[in-house]
Amino acid sequence: MGENGTYYRSFVTLLIVVSLAFGWLLLPYYSAIFWGAVLAVSFSPLHRRITERFPRYPNLSALATLLICLVIVILPLLVLISALLREGALIYQRLESGELNLGLYYERIVDALPASVHQLLQELGLGDMFSLQEKLSAGALEGSKFIAGQAVNIGQNTAGVVISLGIMLYLLFFLLRDGAHLARTVKLLMPLDDEHKLMLIQKFITVVRATIKGNIVVAATQGALGGFIFWVLGIEGALLWGVIMAFLSLLPAVGAAIIWFPVAVYFLVTGAYVDATILIAFGVFVIGLVDNILRPLLVGKDTKMPDYVVLVSTLGGLATFGLNGFVIGPLLAALFMSVWSLFPAAIKAHHGR
Repeated sequence: MGENGTYYRSFVTLLIVVSLAFGWLLLPYYSAIFWGAVLAVSFSPLHRRITERFPRYPNLSALATLLICLVIVILPLLVLISALLREGALIYQRLESGELNLGLYYERIVDALPASVHQLLQELGLGDMFSLQEKLSAGALEGSKFIAGQAVNIGQNTAGVVISLGIMLYLLFFLLRDGAHLARTVKLLMPLDDEHKLMLIQKFITVVRATIKGNIVVAATQGALGGFIFWVLGIEGALLWGVIMAFLSLLPAVGAAIIWFPVAVYFLVTGAYVDATILIAFGVFVIGLVDNILRPLLVGKDTKMPDYVVLVSTLGGLATFGLNGFVIGPLLAALFMSVWSLFPAAIKAHHGR
């Protein structure tokens, strides 16, 4: 018994060390690996239907699914990122040259406010308009500078981007082709009861698909609508603002209104009542209703976590993992809630022995 216990502990130690070393080895390309797995999970129903039609050609089925994913997701995303970086760099140049001055827009809003509001701002310690103007302009300049810097970084690191994209597509092909076998292997290795294994695997798949199919589609729709109405109204940087609204739409209780509402306020206080009315009506009755209509259809009420959990986990994921965090954050939160929901049953089973 003693020898068996020593062997088991030694083997588990070796297993952990080797796994950590392998994870460290893959760390430089974790984004490519992560998105390859996410896309494989998201497109697995489509791949399953293609495989049912061509059961004797697994490579062809996986390749067909990969090409569909490339056409409808990856290529449009690359085009959008390229256009976004160009527009961000252009806005940065205009901000740096003083041609575009957000502080001036803020000054116009403040000047149009009634005297009572000015008095309230003074009492709250927010009356230093010049200081706020400087902070607003500096923040806008830093944000656009970041986007311009990303454009330069991507240009300088083209080889790394191409390698990451190649790894993602290569991995996606094999995950689509061998995904069912890998899922069975993972399920076999998990040290849990079959019922608990099935629950965790289903939760993982549900959250990934809900995030991609539901949240991203809803966010992209709201961002596209927001960018469209900004373009119609002649607002500078419509594409950039549309993308920002899309990201903010991922956050419950915040949403795209944090962008379009201040613009509507600016239109109101500067006398552009028609533009303000159009933007408010479009924001409330078109952009705002997209979430209420599309999300239940694409995600389903039974898969949604509480809004406060989604908000905190998404923000935490973005802060910790960057752009990958808007999927990783909710996924970890869902797995956290699922594992803790299994805890009472595990305790009961342990004491029952």
